[in-house]
Amino acid sequence: MAEVTAALVKELRDKTGAGMMDCKRALGESGGDIEVAVDWLRKKGLAAAAKRAGRVAAEGLVGVATRGTAGAVVEVNSETDFVARNELFQAFVRTVAGVAVGGSGDVEELKRAPYPGTGRTVEGELTELVGRIGENLVLRRSARLAVERGVVASYIHNLLARGLGKIGVLVALESSAPADALAALGRQLAMHVAAATPLYLDVASVPAAALDRERAVLREQAAGSGKTEAIVERMVEGRVRKFYEEVVLLEQVFVIDNETRVGKAIEAAAKAAGAPIRVTGFVRFQLGEGIDRPTADLAADVAAQLKT
Repeated sequence: MAEVTAALVKELRDKTGAGMMDCKRALGESGGDIEVAVDWLRKKGLAAAAKRAGRVAAEGLVGVATRGTAGAVVEVNSETDFVARNELFQAFVRTVAGVAVGGSGDVEELKRAPYPGTGRTVEGELTELVGRIGENLVLRRSARLAVERGVVASYIHNLLARGLGKIGVLVALESSAPADALAALGRQLAMHVAAATPLYLDVASVPAAALDRERAVLREQAAGSGKTEAIVERMVEGRVRKFYEEVVLLEQVFVIDNETRVGKAIEAAAKAAGAPIRVTGFVRFQLGEGIDRPTADLAADVAAQLKT
């Protein structure tokens, strides 16, 4: 059984938004397993759902670049937000995004790629930049999308400079429809992804393990209603549909009109363009998501409460 530490309680609290002592109890009941504790809290109605995104706690920039039928997004972190406004740093992130368009999407491969005009690798250039700027800099991740025919559209939220911001999105559209029509639809879909934060492209892409876990939580919640087993199952299926509408891109309500499902909006666009349109993938990078910056005061507060 894992020790219920202040750090573990803080992590569970960050993931669920539940109270500190509820998190401590959940971890005790789950033997210190954080994912089991999340489900325990949800079953008790103490947490509506696990947060889908990590707490944003790192600085830097997200860079996006597209070229022809391919696009890439990268995240480069810095210690302070001040560095994000440094022209040398901005130029590095923008250049690395451009290099990533011609790669595979693997960040380690990207680090080994030649950095244009220097004779150094991307990682070597980053090391040089660390010396010039005086802060620790990290090329954290990258992703790439490409299609045979069609477009890879992009969108940057909180735009700081050309191709750079706090949230970067790519959406890949496979189609023989006119490029201008695809570009317009792609940008709208990318804006939607930035705002709605879908986790999966379609229902078929939802992992069985994630769906089974959701069903288990929903079934236990519904069982407390006192309804018959048959009614409970219908309640669960209804809530599963709601789950799909929350996390699946094609099932979400399109933010552009707040009425149409995204899948139906794509069908309508395809009809207007005179050719089928298929979304083959999307990527959404938000600066610092999943990185937790230590907060000494909060940790001390948690530790003090654990002793009570």
